[in-house]
Amino acid sequence: MARILLVEDNEMNRDVLSRRLQRRGYEVLIAIDGEQGVHMAQSERPDLILMDMSLPVIDGWEATRRIKGVPETSSIPIIALTAHAMAGDREKCLEAGCDDYDTKPVDLARLIEKIQALLPTEASR
Repeated sequence: MARILLVEDNEMNRDVLSRRLQRRGYEVLIAIDGEQGVHMAQSERPDLILMDMSLPVIDGWEATRRIKGVPETSSIPIIALTAHAMAGDREKCLEAGCDDYDTKPVDLARLIEKIQALLPTEASR
């Protein structure tokens, strides 16, 4: 079972998305701010990270740079989740180190496709 770290400060978004992912067979770990997300990425080594970009303590862009900036966690795929859907926002997320980008509100079917495309083959079984 693939382990996904959901880094999301909004309780309702966290609850809804984590339950929907668990129903799809994923183990979901939760961090409520960017700093906790960085620490959990290092300690838990999830198969994939869903990163909200507007986070307290450390925003998602900086958290992503920190995760991708060390060898132990640099290969973990990160999908940016953001309400920012303006021109250039996708590029900004990718420049920070995210492997993909999706907008809120989340379209679960589209997000699942992106997750499956980025998961290591043994984790997606």
